[in-house]
Amino acid sequence: MSGVRARGEDIRKFIIDHVEKKPASIARLTAEKFDISRQAANKHLQRLTEEKILTDSGRTRNRSYRLAPLVEWEKVYPVGGSPAVSEGTVWTADVKPALGQLPDNVLNIWHHAFTEMFNNAIDHSQGTIIGVCMYKTAANTRMEIHDDGVGIFKKIQEASQLLDERHAVLELAKGKFTTDPRNHSGEGIFFTSRMVDRFTILSGGVVFSHELGKKEDWIQEPAETLPGTGVFMILHNHTSRTTKKVFDQFTTDEDYTFSKTVVPVALARYGDDNLISRSQAKRLLARIELFRVVILDFSGVPSIGQAFADEIFRVFANEHPDVELMPMHESSDVKRMIARVKGTSLPAPPTES
Repeated sequence: MSGVRARGEDIRKFIIDHVEKKPASIARLTAEKFDISRQAANKHLQRLTEEKILTDSGRTRNRSYRLAPLVEWEKVYPVGGSPAVSEGTVWTADVKPALGQLPDNVLNIWHHAFTEMFNNAIDHSQGTIIGVCMYKTAANTRMEIHDDGVGIFKKIQEASQLLDERHAVLELAKGKFTTDPRNHSGEGIFFTSRMVDRFTILSGGVVFSHELGKKEDWIQEPAETLPGTGVFMILHNHTSRTTKKVFDQFTTDEDYTFSKTVVPVALARYGDDNLISRSQAKRLLARIELFRVVILDFSGVPSIGQAFADEIFRVFANEHPDVELMPMHESSDVKRMIARVKGTSLPAPPTES
């Protein structure tokens, strides 16, 4: 009986993990996956529906299924009042109880992600309210933290005197960026975006997103401009990921300092721009000397210009020999250009007469 029960649990887990992507064909997909009849697959779907894990609509062959909400929760917190709102108090009193039963490693990720993002909104948004929304199903939990402040990209643009709000996205993607270095390390957004399955920031006219398993981060412009900042996070309820595993990916020594980063090179360009100039390279390289290992991810970059490559792989590399530059996901054209500039040596300094 234990084998039958285990197989039944495997079938249920498969349905829960795949029903959102295949709502109308989940019965057929399940039957094919486990070599069972459509009738047997439908019995599992019916049982999950009776347990309110799934909802269904339509009839017979036109029936489709969705994950039912197990938790729908939201609350708005005033900022700047008395007593002052804090991320720790909100987590303990409201958010953790609303999340309900989850594995310890998942709760730890949510603890880190929520407190970092809520604290950012308190300290940086200059807004009057922070809203928190949560939507939990049997598969995953989605959380949104939004404020009515100045907007994260706009604030970074003004603090760093950048020409465009989109330049701020590249700085966030690198990590170690903050407008308040006395009180913040600049690591919160970087690590949070790597801990959850999908991380999105929507602010003003820019959207920044990082999705687990995808090669590159991306920027897009939303259909409408929204005030303040919205942070959206999704995490599977039974991921094996841990906060330690994520931190370990970006450390190169025993003291766990944040010394390794991945820079999505595509963020240095906008639209169909080609990466050809030294100014584009310098924008990409800003603050890179803060890291020991820099992985330059060329996903989505079919080619680069000689000046762009030379500034990174010859000029910068020679000026910062303690920083290891590691390109990845390069196209054949990018590989050839990098090899070409690396073969060019710096001119010898003039000798004293």
